[in-house]
Amino acid sequence: MHLEWLLNPVAPYAAVAIGMVSCMALFVSLKRDLRVSDGRWLKKLAAMETEWSARMESLGERWNELSQISSLLVPPTPPRSGLNLSKRSQALQMFRRGETPLDIAAALSLPRNEVELLAKVRQIGLSGPGTTV
Repeated sequence: MHLEWLLNPVAPYAAVAIGMVSCMALFVSLKRDLRVSDGRWLKKLAAMETEWSARMESLGERWNELSQISSLLVPPTPPRSGLNLSKRSQALQMFRRGETPLDIAAALSLPRNEVELLAKVRQIGLSGPGTTV
C-alpha cells in the first residue's frame, strides 16, 4: 500500500526534523524582517524627533520675542468715569454750603461742565416734578 512509509520507524523523526527546520527558517526570516522594519522605524522616529526639536526651538524663540515685545507694551489706562458716587455726594454737600461750580470742580478735580450739569440736575430735583427751570 501507499501508507507503508508511515510505519517506518524513521518517518516520525524525519517529520520532526522537517518541522524544526521549517520553524528555524521561519524564525530567521522573522528576525530579518523585524531588523529591517526596526531600522525603518528607528529612522522615522529619529526624523520625527529632529523635526519636533526644531519646532520646539522655533517656538521657544518666538516665545522669547513675544515676551520681550509684551514687556515693552504699556497697558492702556482705563477710561476715567466723570462722577463716581463719592465725588457726587461731596459735590452736592458743597452745593448745599453755597460753593460755586468752579470752586467745586477745582476742589474735586472734576471738569467744570460736569459739575454744572450736576448743579442743574440738583436744581431740577429741588424744583419738583413737572416744573421747568
